[in-house]
Amino acid sequence: MNYTLRNMKVEDYEAVKELWLTIKGFAIRSIDDSYEGVRRFLECNPKTSVVAEYKGRIVGAILCGHDGRRGTLYHVCVHEDYRRRGIGRAMVVFCINALEAEKISNVTLIAFTNNDIGNAFWNEIGWRRRQDLNNYDLVLNRENRISIVEER
Repeated sequence: MNYTLRNMKVEDYEAVKELWLTIKGFAIRSIDDSYEGVRRFLECNPKTSVVAEYKGRIVGAILCGHDGRRGTLYHVCVHEDYRRRGIGRAMVVFCINALEAEKISNVTLIAFTNNDIGNAFWNEIGWRRRQDLNNYDLVLNRENRISIVEER
């Protein structure tokens, strides 16, 4: 399968959002994952996010950024019809290489505990689940609602 990887651009937003909406259990925030939210994220991180294309269609995506110290992968996804072909792994490597080029040496991600497919993927490619941390969250903007993609 010949797919290509490239940096995500804001012009990819609609196709990436369409992809997100195909992923069962995917969580999308109303503000952070809006066009404007993704535009701001990509402006801060212009070289680290990735899309995978197959025959002109975006079939995978990762929002990836850093704060100068630690990188984070967000919204790692591959369309269900294109899984188990190395796309997810290749996108992760793309992001890791981009972070290393920016002198970032630690990468984290969040996977929902009930995301069996995602958690199996991370375990399969050698990431370890941290047992020594608690993840805390503080909502600063109550309008930034989370929607979970249901079965279509």
